[in-house]
Amino acid sequence: MDETVAEYIRRTVLKIPRDEIKVMLEKWGFLSEAQLQTLNFHQIKDNISQEVVQLCEENSADIKQAAVLDIIYNHIYHNKRMWSVYQMRKTGEELEYFDLTDFKKKFKRRLRSALKNVTITFKEYEDNAIWIRVAWGTPHRRPNQYKPSYVVYHSQTPYVFISASVLKSNLPLLCQALLVASNYHDIREMELRSHSLNSLKDIVFKRYSQNFPTYCPKPLQEKNVEPESVDLRIVQENRSEKERIQRLNQEIFGHGPLPTLEFAHYRLETMFKSDPKMDVLDKKEPFRCLVKFSSPHLLESLKSLAPAGMADAPLSPLLTCIPQKARNYFRIREKKGLFPESFVSP
Repeated sequence: MDETVAEYIRRTVLKIPRDEIKVMLEKWGFLSEAQLQTLNFHQIKDNISQEVVQLCEENSADIKQAAVLDIIYNHIYHNKRMWSVYQMRKTGEELEYFDLTDFKKKFKRRLRSALKNVTITFKEYEDNAIWIRVAWGTPHRRPNQYKPSYVVYHSQTPYVFISASVLKSNLPLLCQALLVASNYHDIREMELRSHSLNSLKDIVFKRYSQNFPTYCPKPLQEKNVEPESVDLRIVQENRSEKERIQRLNQEIFGHGPLPTLEFAHYRLETMFKSDPKMDVLDKKEPFRCLVKFSSPHLLESLKSLAPAGMADAPLSPLLTCIPQKARNYFRIREKKGLFPESFVSP
């Protein structure tokens, strides 16, 4: 077994929590049950990793087997990576039969025609998700196994989830290979990113429910009360206001858990309106700015604004409709012709 492969397997095992090493090695399936029984999982992880490497040497492991173990680790701990959502589009609405073998063959052929030194590994999961791991090299260097790109593609859907490597220059090659393999015409980023891969899937696949406000809040109705009952009125009014905020929050954000979004960007483009006599602006150019929101859990943060007294309830639809806007982003931008970049298949 190559020394670089042995070192990569050792480092991969070291990343795994000790209590989960045995389970993950069983999912890997490269070592036999008899070999797994010889491992002592109660010692320090460095010793466990050395024993795993010795067993892999007996089985003549190569980089492809090591890459599968890395995919299994990243599938379980996908929150350790930053994921971006891309949407592909066909020229027509026709549906085609998806052939996994053909998909793999086209993907490899397209990528290797552009770059020879590349390691490509696939693994399928039961939810029709195809995990692709790509380790990039250069014409004169072997692939760097420690900075790969990960792609999660659900067959029969136009959505692709990509966690890119540091080398962003390889992204066009990756997108071109996806287009050729899946028979789509072009692919564009939806500007939807998060560490939570499952939350991104919930949004684009519409697997969670969220209501959206279509009404204006009702003002509190004043009543004639006696002066001596002012304190009780304040208590009741505060209680009613809290109940109203809680009810509106549930109506807007729903009752279930919210997807874990971490970023939201708003691009503002508007014209200033002023009295022509004042002549404030010499040129009639639109005002442009970019507003960015970031939080470990953006939707939960927005949901807590009104109960904390930091915002009026209900919140503006501009904030509560962030998931819906993310889903509609591709369609809106496409109609307006505002895509600055695209990867179009030849």
